[in-house]
Amino acid sequence: MRKNEGKVENYTRVSEFVVVGFPSLQSEYFHLVAWFFFVLYVTTVVGNVLLVMAFALERSLQKTPKYIAVFNLAFTDLFGSSALVPKVLDIFLFDHPYISYNDCLTFMFFCYACLPMQALNLVILAYDRLIAVSFPLHYHMKVTHRFMFSLIASFWFFIIIVVLIAVVLLTRLSYCKSVVIDSYFCDYVLMQKLACNDRTAIQVFGNFLPVLILWLPLVFIVFTYMYIGSALTKVATVRERVKAFKTCIAHVSLVAIYFLPIIITFTISIHPNYRIINLSLSSVIPPTLNPIIYVLQTQEIKESVKNLLKTRG
Repeated sequence: MRKNEGKVENYTRVSEFVVVGFPSLQSEYFHLVAWFFFVLYVTTVVGNVLLVMAFALERSLQKTPKYIAVFNLAFTDLFGSSALVPKVLDIFLFDHPYISYNDCLTFMFFCYACLPMQALNLVILAYDRLIAVSFPLHYHMKVTHRFMFSLIASFWFFIIIVVLIAVVLLTRLSYCKSVVIDSYFCDYVLMQKLACNDRTAIQVFGNFLPVLILWLPLVFIVFTYMYIGSALTKVATVRERVKAFKTCIAHVSLVAIYFLPIIITFTISIHPNYRIINLSLSSVIPPTLNPIIYVLQTQEIKESVKNLLKTRG
């Protein structure tokens, strides 16, 4: 209970929420979904651990600032998947849909911290490609180890502050109706819709949040590649253009895998159940494919992983 300008506001704190998973999915299919998530999670862990170990043990990768961002992407994918998937498996495989109030907020914080960090990491890699392709003579002056560490640290600080604000706003809500979350995790949007007191502030912040952490990064990346495309048209030969663009293929693939499901979810009117399925896939598939793409399309990383596997073998 809180007094505000002569009015008394009652805050009802629930002890737990119920995360139901996929509302439209019949219970007999829950285990199939869970095993699918499990396979993706194991692949994610193996692939990203290999990337992290390759960067940690291979000095040639450490000498290139770009691979600091690749290492951060691998760490973010590994951390984000570990925050999300084990609880999803617990819900589906062991029928534990109940999650305490504090655990739900913690669960949500880590999930929402890692998801936008993936987008911001793609911004860093887009900037790296912009300088490498458009201003190659200035690359080693503009993209340094200090610059990369500073940019990544700044983005992590920014994301943590933004998500903390979102969580604090959520703690001001009162739940006196339902505690059932029709999603596969503690979804910020659905949790604030369950509240029965004034949620104007959190709605405004919730509408502003996707613009800040998703759409602005996407706009930056699109304009970056428009500029790169313009720069490539000025390259003398077709062979040089193709060679320059090949250095961008891995990053373009990551951008498409990450943003296309999100664009479909937020720009096309789809059934809420399909929205949940689409969001779940966009949460688990990019972290699985990111290391595979970088290993297959980046020669330096491919050689480092091969050497690592030979050494461990």
